[in-house]
Amino acid sequence: MNNNYDILIIGGGAAGFFTAINAVEVNPKLKIAILERGKEVLTKVKISGGGRCNVTHAEFIPKDLSLNYPRGEKELLGPFHSFMTGDTISWFEQRGVELKIEEDGRMFPVTDSSQTIIDCFLNETKRLGISVLKGASVKKFYKERKMWHVETSSEIFVAHKLVVASGSNPKMWKLIEDLGHDVVPPVASLFTFNIKDGRITDLPGVATNASVKVLDAKGKMYLESEGPLLITHWGMSGPAILKLSAWGARFLEAMQYRFSIRINWLVDISEEEVLENLMQLKTVNPKQTLQKYAQFDLPKRLWQTLITASGISSAEIWAEISKKKLQNLANQLTASHFEVDGKSTFKEEFVTAGGVALEEVNFKTFESKLQKNLYFAGEVLNIDAITGGFNFQNAWTGGYIVARAISKKDD
Repeated sequence: MNNNYDILIIGGGAAGFFTAINAVEVNPKLKIAILERGKEVLTKVKISGGGRCNVTHAEFIPKDLSLNYPRGEKELLGPFHSFMTGDTISWFEQRGVELKIEEDGRMFPVTDSSQTIIDCFLNETKRLGISVLKGASVKKFYKERKMWHVETSSEIFVAHKLVVASGSNPKMWKLIEDLGHDVVPPVASLFTFNIKDGRITDLPGVATNASVKVLDAKGKMYLESEGPLLITHWGMSGPAILKLSAWGARFLEAMQYRFSIRINWLVDISEEEVLENLMQLKTVNPKQTLQKYAQFDLPKRLWQTLITASGISSAEIWAEISKKKLQNLANQLTASHFEVDGKSTFKEEFVTAGGVALEEVNFKTFESKLQKNLYFAGEVLNIDAITGGFNFQNAWTGGYIVARAISKKDD
């Protein structure tokens, strides 16, 4: 077997496949191999979006798109002018994969199956003659006489150009460090909050829009987010929580995932305004029990549990409620305090903050500034995004730009 290639790509994930396919499309003469350590390729694509694959997000202005990256915002702005959401949609459509936009902006294949994306990639690599080598666990790589040597457990591969698209892989980061690169230590970036609190114990499955603030050790707001919040068996999840976990990744890790949050279940209505509304309801509905009808468009079970937490019994009617109890309720509605004790991470949400230091990469080509003909794409870099298809868009953009760079004639 001839193990000499023009280009070797370490990592059989989204970024690796996208890089390989686009490179050969530009230069069909290239001999490319994708080295995947596992038995299967594209495993993260398969499980993402609950098995539907959240391909990208319907955000069509580069600057606005870049704002969804806690790490990488500045660096991705230029690349997004070369390849972003509209280009992704066109790329897949040209290969028979139609995407659809959901209400929240997330984009999925119309089939609602990640297998559609996987099949597209596998068909393309087969059509273009790209070698996909599974079970090729990379032990080390190094440069010798201007050529990259990549050693797996059983073979040595040689190539002029090397692309590392290995995702969040500590072993690969160590090999990259050995080449002189700085690697920012990884911490979890997308995770849910573990909360044990009587107010939400019986509310798994309840979802509503809310504003959530993360408080520092002194009780001051460190970070704020708003959006859909989902109460779960172990605490809280949903976009409002996941955005906080991404933007606050390093702060929350430093807090050992023990911190306080304050929730306004009414998003942007103040405690004073709520109290005023409650006083009006007392006048309008004097004989009605508070428990009977949820107010402020809140889910009924959430409304009832916040009433109980305010010291109001299930039998009390509006006319009997003291102003003190209404003040308690206004506070529960707009400033509920919860203690977070730990995090939960799911495979489909697993993203890390950390990776190859961005100042050591040329973002016009995604080539290493320290090692010629070494390129990076995807999560191997210290780039990560909030949930919603943005991490895949980083993989597509990086893979496309690397492909354009590596498919040119050797210099």
